[in-house]
Amino acid sequence: MQEIDIQACDREPIRHLGKIQAHGYLLSVDAQTFLIRQCSSNLSVFYPDNLSQVIGLPLEKLQMGDLSGQEITQLIQFALKQSSLETLNPFSVRVQERDYHLIIQRQDDIYLLEFELKDEALFPSTLQNLVSRVMTNLQQSKTIQELLEKVAAEIKLITRYDRVMIYRFDEEWNGEVVAEAKDKDLEPFLGLHYPASDIPSQARELYKINLVRTIVDASERAVSIYPATDNQTGNPLDLTHSVLRAVSPVHIEYLKNMGVRSSMSFSLLYKGELWGLISCHHYQGPRLVDYTARMSGKVISQLLSAALEFRKDEEDLTLVNKLWRSEQTLFEQMQRDWNVVQGLIKMETTAMDITSASGMALLYEGKLYTLGNTPNEAFIRQLIEWLKHTKIDTIFHTHQLPRLFGPAEAHRAEASGVMAIVISRQLEEYVIWFKPEVIQQVSWGGNPDEKPVVAEASGQLRLSPRKSFAKWTQIVRSTSDVWRQAEINTALKLREDILQILSQRANQIRILNEQLKLAYEELDTFSYTVSHDLRTPLASIKTYAEVLLIDYSDRLDEEMLPLFEKIVSASNRMGDLIREILHYARSGRTELSAEPIEMRELLYSLKDELLVSEKGTPITIEIEETPSLKGDKTMITQVFSNLLSNAIKYTRPVAKPHIVVKGVKNADEIIYSVTDNGIGIDMKQGGKVFDLFKRLDNARKFEGHGVGLAIVKRIMQRHHGRVWFYSEPFKETTFYVAIPTH
Repeated sequence: MQEIDIQACDREPIRHLGKIQAHGYLLSVDAQTFLIRQCSSNLSVFYPDNLSQVIGLPLEKLQMGDLSGQEITQLIQFALKQSSLETLNPFSVRVQERDYHLIIQRQDDIYLLEFELKDEALFPSTLQNLVSRVMTNLQQSKTIQELLEKVAAEIKLITRYDRVMIYRFDEEWNGEVVAEAKDKDLEPFLGLHYPASDIPSQARELYKINLVRTIVDASERAVSIYPATDNQTGNPLDLTHSVLRAVSPVHIEYLKNMGVRSSMSFSLLYKGELWGLISCHHYQGPRLVDYTARMSGKVISQLLSAALEFRKDEEDLTLVNKLWRSEQTLFEQMQRDWNVVQGLIKMETTAMDITSASGMALLYEGKLYTLGNTPNEAFIRQLIEWLKHTKIDTIFHTHQLPRLFGPAEAHRAEASGVMAIVISRQLEEYVIWFKPEVIQQVSWGGNPDEKPVVAEASGQLRLSPRKSFAKWTQIVRSTSDVWRQAEINTALKLREDILQILSQRANQIRILNEQLKLAYEELDTFSYTVSHDLRTPLASIKTYAEVLLIDYSDRLDEEMLPLFEKIVSASNRMGDLIREILHYARSGRTELSAEPIEMRELLYSLKDELLVSEKGTPITIEIEETPSLKGDKTMITQVFSNLLSNAIKYTRPVAKPHIVVKGVKNADEIIYSVTDNGIGIDMKQGGKVFDLFKRLDNARKFEGHGVGLAIVKRIMQRHHGRVWFYSEPFKETTFYVAIPTH
């Protein structure tokens, strides 16, 4: 099957077609030498013998019937002495006793001279009166629609075309007739849509440069430019700014299919981009609208463009202010306690208020929060997974999600439109807004999918213009209202504010950590100082009490003796507490001195030392594998001393107390366990086992202050290790400590 060239229309060189319309003449004159470089071939009427005589001829030697080249040269020289050629256009000249407009334009290194017939009868009013009338309409029109209708009527009055339409483009460059002024006998086109392919992209670009285009007679053959290419540049003449430029054969075919004999259009721009067209159609015969009338229409189109821009900016500004006030409120809500979830969805103003969405979702820190009308959670998470693999940096939006993401078709009622901002792609954190499906009935001027194929002279197949323009109605589904630019901008602003809040929160946490660290250091210093300074006077109190008991017990009465015994006992308990606090403080502030530790020797030494005071009890300590490790020997000794002391203490009540110590080495850690068969720990209270000064309910009858395991935890943290336990009361309790090997 032969391939169809579907891009042929987009590639048509419409600025360099090499032809003009037949109702005028064209000259290309060298700007330095005033020699003629190219001309329209209809100048042959003045040079029937040989048109080539014109090329290279000094302009002043040219003779166009009764118009001499010398007169034309004088006009150019006069114009050059003035400020601008464009402001003096058009010049009036007579050719063969007919009045012409001469339009002179400077284009690169040439002057482009175009001669076009005058027709004063088509211009019923002065430009001043016209502008005054249009300005009044602009001021009095309450809505844009009313303004468009008045302008369409004004243009029809000036041009006397059969039909004048104002044509507006959508986001995909499809057009819609939004205002119309026509003769009564014509079928209305108001409300009809036309596909983007009717006006190819290069034609739309040209509309942004040359704001007026006229086709006087679609049935008349175009006139070639001679020679086809400039002898100096080797290129066809650029007709971008030409008033006589011929149009492409494809467009002529399109007009003929519509039954249009003559057409004219004016560009409507919004911020430099094509917003729409004022399009004029004439059916019964050719129509040449006088140049001055066309310029009047151009002035109206420019006034309308300015008015549209003003009105649209005014509407947008109102919306922008409303959305940004809501966004500012969201920022303040989040800033109160740096809580994104609270600020976005749990206050009176929510993230719903910065768009016209009907639902929203927030995926943050692994949790999904929703508001309004949204799809189910499974679909939202599926959508987020798809967004992760979509190439978006900060924001994604569409009003036709099912066209891009197939599973959305089942959720078009809630999510035909989606806008999403990325908080963190790595953490999968997004804010998503949803818009529901809006079913539309769109009336096209002919079936937009109708694409007849024709064969070019080269044999290449191409798509030709449609032949039918009968009203064709289409039901459009799976689309939502479009996301307005103000909504998109506000969503982006919200994203920046969320990131700022997260940054502020991270900084605040860092500051709090620094303050906490300083507080811990000060507390350690205080604990160390106090405990150290208390030891000496406490030892003195205890010693004096013991001396009194030993040397003077026989002199103390029955009431005094127990008091001294209590002083000694209390001094012992306080001494133990001070020593433990001192160890705890020391474990946090003493500089680590890591060295290889032979654990077998350390454990057996501890075993012997601890069992000395357990003589008479059946307790046994079994030491199995003892892989060596690297750490601060004093601190590691403290760890196992506390673990074994606890194990001994809490196994005393059982009949056969037994303790097992063993170590295991893996690729990353050395893990030691100390297992006993003592009273055990209620796992419901397991969360406070390592807290300072915390004692469990079943341990209160045992001696201790709740410091030993806190010391173990602190030492393991300083070694970047871990500590944990498991217990079944009166069966088995095992404490684990793990120290990294790297």
